[in-house]
Amino acid sequence: MTKSELIAQLAAANPHLRQPDVELIVGTIFNEITAALSRGDRVELRGFGAFSAKQRDARTGRNPRTGEAVEVAGKAVPYFKPGKELRERVNGGPLQDPKRAPRGTAVA
Repeated sequence: MTKSELIAQLAAANPHLRQPDVELIVGTIFNEITAALSRGDRVELRGFGAFSAKQRDARTGRNPRTGEAVEVAGKAVPYFKPGKELRERVNGGPLQDPKRAPRGTAVA
Protein backbone atom coordinates (compact mmCIF):
# COMPACT_ATOMS: atom_id res chain seq x y z
CA MET A 1 0.00 0.00 0.00
CA THR A 2 1.32 3.43 -0.91
CA LYS A 3 0.87 6.60 1.11
CA SER A 4 -1.74 7.88 -1.37
CA GLU A 5 -3.66 4.58 -1.16
CA LEU A 6 -3.61 4.82 2.65
CA ILE A 7 -4.97 8.37 2.47
CA ALA A 8 -7.69 7.32 0.04
CA GLN A 9 -8.80 4.41 2.26
CA LEU A 10 -8.84 6.58 5.38
CA ALA A 11 -10.82 9.27 3.57
CA ALA A 12 -13.35 6.67 2.36
CA ALA A 13 -13.69 5.16 5.85
CA ASN A 14 -14.15 8.62 7.42
CA PRO A 15 -16.52 10.57 5.16
CA HIS A 16 -16.81 13.34 7.77
CA LEU A 17 -13.15 14.26 7.06
CA ARG A 18 -12.09 16.06 3.89
CA GLN A 19 -9.30 14.52 1.77
CA PRO A 20 -6.87 17.43 2.46
CA ASP A 21 -7.45 16.97 6.20
CA VAL A 22 -6.67 13.25 5.97
CA GLU A 23 -3.49 14.06 3.97
CA LEU A 24 -2.46 16.51 6.70
CA ILE A 25 -3.11 13.96 9.46
CA VAL A 26 -1.15 11.17 7.75
CA GLY A 27 1.70 13.52 6.84
CA THR A 28 1.89 14.86 10.39
CA ILE A 29 2.05 11.36 11.88
CA PHE A 30 4.87 10.33 9.51
CA ASN A 31 6.74 13.59 10.10
CA GLU A 32 6.53 13.19 13.88
CA ILE A 33 7.80 9.59 13.72
CA THR A 34 10.67 10.72 11.48
CA ALA A 35 11.54 13.65 13.77
CA ALA A 36 11.51 11.42 16.86
CA LEU A 37 13.81 8.87 15.22
CA SER A 38 16.22 11.59 14.09
CA ARG A 39 16.41 12.81 17.72
CA GLY A 40 17.20 9.26 18.81
CA ASP A 41 13.81 8.72 20.47
CA ARG A 42 11.70 5.59 20.26
CA VAL A 43 8.09 5.66 19.00
CA GLU A 44 5.77 2.98 20.35
CA LEU A 45 2.26 2.46 19.02
CA ARG A 46 0.55 -0.07 21.28
CA GLY A 47 -0.88 -3.02 19.38
CA PHE A 48 1.03 -2.02 16.25
CA GLY A 49 4.75 -1.88 17.00
CA ALA A 50 7.74 0.24 17.88
CA PHE A 51 10.02 2.35 15.71
CA SER A 52 13.59 2.99 16.83
CA ALA A 53 16.97 3.89 15.36
CA LYS A 54 19.75 1.32 15.61
CA GLN A 55 23.38 2.33 15.36
CA ARG A 56 25.57 0.49 12.85
CA ASP A 57 29.31 0.59 13.45
CA ALA A 58 31.82 1.64 10.83
CA ARG A 59 33.14 -1.26 8.78
CA THR A 60 35.19 -2.20 5.76
CA GLY A 61 33.04 -3.09 2.78
CA ARG A 62 33.77 -4.20 -0.76
CA ASN A 63 33.01 -2.49 -4.04
CA PRO A 64 31.02 -5.21 -5.87
CA ARG A 65 32.27 -4.09 -9.28
CA THR A 66 36.01 -3.94 -8.54
CA GLY A 67 36.34 -5.94 -5.32
CA GLU A 68 38.27 -3.04 -3.82
CA ALA A 69 38.02 -2.50 -0.03
CA VAL A 70 35.95 0.57 0.88
CA GLU A 71 35.54 2.16 4.32
CA VAL A 72 31.84 2.49 5.24
CA ALA A 73 31.08 5.05 7.95
CA GLY A 74 28.91 4.22 10.95
CA LYS A 75 25.29 5.29 10.71
CA ALA A 76 21.89 5.08 12.32
CA VAL A 77 19.24 3.02 10.53
CA PRO A 78 15.49 2.94 11.24
CA TYR A 79 14.17 -0.27 12.77
CA PHE A 80 10.60 -1.48 13.26
CA LYS A 81 9.58 -4.18 15.70
CA PRO A 82 5.97 -5.32 15.24
CA GLY A 83 3.76 -5.63 18.30
CA LYS A 84 2.14 -8.86 19.44
CA GLU A 85 -1.32 -7.92 18.13
CA LEU A 86 0.03 -7.02 14.67
CA ARG A 87 2.02 -10.28 14.46
CA GLU A 88 -1.08 -12.30 15.40
CA ARG A 89 -3.25 -10.55 12.81
CA VAL A 90 -0.67 -10.99 10.03
CA ASN A 91 -0.18 -14.66 10.91
CA GLY A 92 -3.90 -15.41 10.80
CA GLY A 93 -4.51 -15.26 14.52
CA PRO A 94 -7.78 -14.13 16.02
CA LEU A 95 -9.12 -10.99 14.39
CA GLN A 96 -11.01 -9.35 17.18
CA ASP A 97 -12.28 -5.90 17.92
CA PRO A 98 -10.22 -4.85 20.97
CA LYS A 99 -13.09 -2.64 22.17
CA ARG A 100 -15.50 -5.57 22.42
CA ALA A 101 -13.43 -8.51 23.64
CA PRO A 102 -11.56 -8.40 26.93
CA ARG A 103 -7.78 -8.65 26.71
CA GLY A 104 -6.46 -12.17 26.67
CA THR A 105 -9.65 -13.76 25.30
CA ALA A 106 -9.77 -15.39 21.92
CA VAL A 107 -12.64 -14.73 19.52
CA ALA A 108 -13.57 -17.57 17.19
